[in-house]
Amino acid sequence: MTIAPPRVLTVAGSDSGGGAGIQADLKTMHAFGVHGMSVVTAVTAQDSTGVHGYWELDPEAVDAQLAAVLSDIGVDAVKTGMLASPALVGVTVKRLADLSAPIVVDPVCVSKHGDPLLVPEAIEAIRTELIPLASVVTPNLPEVAELTGHAVDDTAGQRRAAEALLAMGARWALVKGGHLNGDAIDLLTDGDTVMEFAASRLDNRHTHGTGCTLASAIAAGLALGHTVPEAVGAAKEYVTGAIAAGYPLGAGIGPVDHAWRQR
Repeated sequence: MTIAPPRVLTVAGSDSGGGAGIQADLKTMHAFGVHGMSVVTAVTAQDSTGVHGYWELDPEAVDAQLAAVLSDIGVDAVKTGMLASPALVGVTVKRLADLSAPIVVDPVCVSKHGDPLLVPEAIEAIRTELIPLASVVTPNLPEVAELTGHAVDDTAGQRRAAEALLAMGARWALVKGGHLNGDAIDLLTDGDTVMEFAASRLDNRHTHGTGCTLASAIAAGLALGHTVPEAVGAAKEYVTGAIAAGYPLGAGIGPVDHAWRQR
């Protein structure tokens, strides 16, 4: 009998342009050989130039999706993304609170183009309710500033911000350095171990979906049985390759190439 692959659930918004959100998550999970599942929290009208609108799903609809997947199929890891309101954070936290599977929290606040993807009140809910469940939390620098109040402009600032995230209850914090000058250095720590994952800055503006892709790749690695540092290292390598192969679509910022290993 064929054995099912590890099961990874994404709880996130839909990107109509296909580069980020649920679409990027499922492409990434497929590339890592796990079974991807999705709970859609919002629908965005999105293309290469920006987010032109978003519509949250009713919390009851999100809760029903979570209940269906968790009660029947089960999960080996979960990744959360766009949770645009305190109510959506609340129903997600209620369903995930008793899971033994690892949870990767990508605290999505704004799109690649700078468009807000949540109401301000949701930030507090993410900070106080969701991050305490996180096996790994993966903010970029604008997101970490929103969550912790720490504006980061160097690796020392990344360490301070990571410590603030750990104080909120996350087991590991990965503070991404893509917005810094120079090499793209992501700092990972659990408070004892500190690791840096570096990649050369690539001359490619087509980077839509990097955050979703990285978090989903980490979740896939954890579902496959890797440690957090191993999963982050493999995810960083995958995303770096996907950025290098990113391609133009439309008039704005194109997506990373989730299938770069197959091309």
